[in-house]
Amino acid sequence: MASSAATTLSVQSINDVLQATPDPGTGKDFVSTRRIRGLTLEGGTVRFEVEPGYPVRSRRESIRNLLADAVRTLPGVERIEIEISDRIVAHAVRNGVKLLPFVKNIIAVASGKGGVGKSTTAVNLALALAAEGASVGVLDADIYGPSVPQMLGIGSCRPESADGETMEPVEAHGLQVMSVGLLVDDDTPMVWRGPLATKALTQLMTETRWRDLDYLVADLPPGTGDIQLSLAQNAPLTGAVIVTTPQDIALIDARKGLKMFEKVNVPILGVVENMSIHICSGCGREEHIFGAGGGQKICDDYGVPFLGALPLDLKIREEADSGAPTVVNSPDSRIAEIYRDIARKTAAALAGIPRDMSHKFPNIVVQNG
Repeated sequence: MASSAATTLSVQSINDVLQATPDPGTGKDFVSTRRIRGLTLEGGTVRFEVEPGYPVRSRRESIRNLLADAVRTLPGVERIEIEISDRIVAHAVRNGVKLLPFVKNIIAVASGKGGVGKSTTAVNLALALAAEGASVGVLDADIYGPSVPQMLGIGSCRPESADGETMEPVEAHGLQVMSVGLLVDDDTPMVWRGPLATKALTQLMTETRWRDLDYLVADLPPGTGDIQLSLAQNAPLTGAVIVTTPQDIALIDARKGLKMFEKVNVPILGVVENMSIHICSGCGREEHIFGAGGGQKICDDYGVPFLGALPLDLKIREEADSGAPTVVNSPDSRIAEIYRDIARKTAAALAGIPRDMSHKFPNIVVQNG
């Protein structure tokens, strides 16, 4: 960066210092990623808007201060006015797949095997995105073992239908939620074969009247079977998050899940390592019960982001079982902050995907003249 003594205040010099200032969420600068809007210079007053592209409610002032401090290094700056936009846009999905009405982005949360805390992670991820200012929904796509209603305390609720054809999502903790668990009794087993289960999931996704969602978090069934593959191929997934534990057996299956999404061209937003470490509540001793560093190793091998590591903690299980997950029940806790950090990294990774431009393409109609 040029020294302030040798720099003349101009729109270009302001752009230069902003381009040298990385976004703490993405690591990329605000100018080349086109996050700066309406930059003007009137006398000594600098005005512009920032559109991060991901929700930043908790980081709004830190981003404002970061950019203001950069601009303030220039001589002649007397006043700085910065607006931070909350706008979240739709991002591109696979060719030939249409976006859901009123849903901008779908984040699939997947795991190669069961028992790694995928659903708990999905629910807390959704709550953390909402806490950052986004409009968020949750689709419980785990047809055979729907646990989201229990985790969000809505197990006794039933969706309403105004037209007899579509369903209204159930609201819980500020989220819009749909699950097959809201349509059947708790003790009713889903003894459906693959095609029937896939059809039911498609109906849950497309026949729910989602309301202006920035993100729909889809909690997928564990594994890489028919349901997961059909959803990855046919649903407008913007990106996927892989949940694993550090255990070697879990990592083998997590790699399979990651490769499945790669083969159908669904971007991997990152990997979450669950049950990373256990801290004894009695003596405070730290133990890597399921191994160490496995999630980071997958990220290194495949060149995807490591979103974060969560501890094996009794409170996470207790709060999810009670219907008030950690992000809402213990918002000031260290674990809730980890979930929020994972959410910010996930949304920032998604913001790096090209925007959906399909709505700007003209409709061409051929008529016989």
